[in-house]
Parts: sequence; structure tokens; C-alpha cells
Amino acid sequence: MKSTLDICTGLPESQLQVGEDILVENGESSRLYILKSGSVEILKKKLQINVVSTPGSVFGEVSLLLQRPHMATVRALEPSLFYVIEDGIKFLQEHPDINLHIARLLAGRLNSVTNYLVDLQQQFNAREDHLSMVDEVLESLLHHHSEQQDQEG
Repeated sequence: MKSTLDICTGLPESQLQVGEDILVENGESSRLYILKSGSVEILKKKLQINVVSTPGSVFGEVSLLLQRPHMATVRALEPSLFYVIEDGIKFLQEHPDINLHIARLLAGRLNSVTNYLVDLQQQFNAREDHLSMVDEVLESLLHHHSEQQDQEG
């Protein structure tokens, strides 16, 4: 199996300077971005939620797959170089190895969020304030997942 960076060799590249955004929360595009080098922060409502510096990291996949606006801003923390894929859907159709990479990435994120919500649920189970909503959020997440499987299968 070829690596993500090997597959992207020869694609157009975009250089970002410190503070520049490659994706903007609530913005829309059909592009995928693959980090070739550098470091970026992921911002949700201007709050840093992650820092990514792993070459081959993919950005824009969630909004592309769900056909929704970007759920976060991706901003360069240092000079960063990206491969730019203009037609993300076509690229994914042509490169099943990238699909597997993205599927593993998304499955890992879903697993982390579910584990986090279960932990919160256990900690705040008896509360009657806004923290008691964790049960509803977890149920919604799991129920929505089941509904999607039923619709697709």
C-alpha cells in the first residue's frame, strides 16, 4: 500500500505562512489538503482544540464527505506546505488507499469521542444540571449512527 504522501507526489502545493488559514470554520470547498510539512492548529470557535504536525495528515475530509461547511479552522503555526486536491470526491474515488486512511482516522476520532462521552456520563450521571445532557448526547450519537447504517444498508 502506497503512503498518502507517495500518492500525492506531483500534485499542486500551497505554502502557508504563520497565521494563515487553509480552512476556515463554516467555509465551504470541495478541496482536500494533505500536510506535507509544517505544523497547524485546529480552532473551533477560536479555541485551539488540536495541533497537527504529522506529514500526510488530511484536512477538509469531514466537510467533503458530509457536504457541509468546515467544522473548524486550520491555521499554520509555522511555515507549512500542503498538497491541494481541487476535486476531493474524484480523488477519493481514484485512490482507495486514501479512503482507508481516512476511514481509520474517522473511526479513531469517533472512538475517542464516544469514550470521552461515556466517561463524562459516568462522572455526571446523577447531576440534574446541564451536565446531565451527556446521556442525551451519547444516545443521540449512537442512535444517529444506527439510523445511518439502516439507511445505507
